[in-house]
Amino acid sequence: MMAVLWYIHDPMCSWCWAFRPVWDALRRQLPDAVEVKYLLGGLAPDSDAPMSAATQAMIRRHWQTIEKRVPGSRFNDDFWTLCSPRRSTYPACRAVIAAAKQNPSLEDAMILSIQQAYYLQARNPSDDDVLIELASTLSLDSGRFRTDLNSAETQAELLSEIHTSRNMGVTGFPALVLEVNGLYRHIRIDYNDAAVMLQQLTAGQEL
Repeated sequence: MMAVLWYIHDPMCSWCWAFRPVWDALRRQLPDAVEVKYLLGGLAPDSDAPMSAATQAMIRRHWQTIEKRVPGSRFNDDFWTLCSPRRSTYPACRAVIAAAKQNPSLEDAMILSIQQAYYLQARNPSDDDVLIELASTLSLDSGRFRTDLNSAETQAELLSEIHTSRNMGVTGFPALVLEVNGLYRHIRIDYNDAAVMLQQLTAGQEL
């Protein structure tokens, strides 16, 4: 029986960043019958407005909470002084689509590059120039990437993925949804132990 494990995420979601090590471990342990597919959930639409002080404080508190709850999680607080934050994650989401359009095997690498730029290097993935530079480090064609990043086709794909994730009943990120024979089953996330999710995935399934 073939199954699809949908990973619903946003590359600028701090909990997705915290989940990264366990997600990598889970993927290495998945049965061969499980195919992994990514789906962008989209946290925040395009905006040129500066992020309010209250929102900045809220997100910084999230980072502090994650560092306490998920051992090993790291965040570079210099982001808040070195960058001009905007509540806008759609550019980073489109960057993942644009990278995958050129080379599907680089989809996850683009996600990781965005996460590392944001959380470790204090760079702003809401800015196109940052995303274009990240694409160039992955040996993607920068000119094509720049065109694809904000094309109507890429935006339509993002909105389609957001719509699909909502139809799955996903309301927060990261999320894991197992699809078997057209039926969906939500998998409870554990940020510290891949075995917890692996047990859920294989329970009652011939995978």
